[in-house]
Amino acid sequence: MKTATRVETIPPITRAEVEGLARTEYALVAVQLRSLAAGDWSKPTDCPRWDVRAVAGHSAGMLATFTGYGTLMPAMTMATMAAKRAGGPMIDALTAKQVADHAALSTSELIDKVDRLGPQAARWRATRPSLFRRMPMTQEVGGEQERWRMGYLLDVILTRDPWMHRVDVARASGREMELTSEHDGRIVADVVADWARRHGAPFTLTLTGPVGGTYVSGDNGEHITIDAIDFCRTPSGRALGTGLLTREVPF
Repeated sequence: MKTATRVETIPPITRAEVEGLARTEYALVAVQLRSLAAGDWSKPTDCPRWDVRAVAGHSAGMLATFTGYGTLMPAMTMATMAAKRAGGPMIDALTAKQVADHAALSTSELIDKVDRLGPQAARWRATRPSLFRRMPMTQEVGGEQERWRMGYLLDVILTRDPWMHRVDVARASGREMELTSEHDGRIVADVVADWARRHGAPFTLTLTGPVGGTYVSGDNGEHITIDAIDFCRTPSGRALGTGLLTREVPF
């Protein structure tokens, strides 16, 4: 039986980890997409209005956006302008354009793009200077505006996002998701720590499945047992939660 992990001992993802986690995740995205049958691409996902093909287009587009300032800055400018015209969030305008920009690619071209740009994006994210990483940004999470540093986006969110979309594609296609404790377990543990910081209440969380484990914070808190993947889906907004599982976490 595994020893329970005190949530406060889970280290934040460091800059030294960023490139390796991102490279692995981007490679797994390509492997998963390559395994799909022709009929899988049109299947609906947990993302409203997006089928598997649209999710893949977004994932490729987000990856490509973060390969250099020459791709990032124009994308952010156009998304900001589109959001103002539509009266909606910038991130919705950005992701919609990513889907649209990749809609004409064949599935093999889409996969090739992930293969080709994945290492470049991982390296670029990991090597941004401190001044850029300290830049402030805002993002809505659970109906509230949060103020982030760019480093949080680069180090954490941009790996969580394709990881969660890999979950979306696996569920839509009915195919098993490739999971390892070294990669997926590290991402799940970081989500647990982020979730715990956000609600601040005591708990004992037992995650089941290949990347499961038991996490504890404080004493005499809520006891929760749930599959590790379902746990991540719940604070992401993809599944309904009760109690502490109503606290959202950004992906």
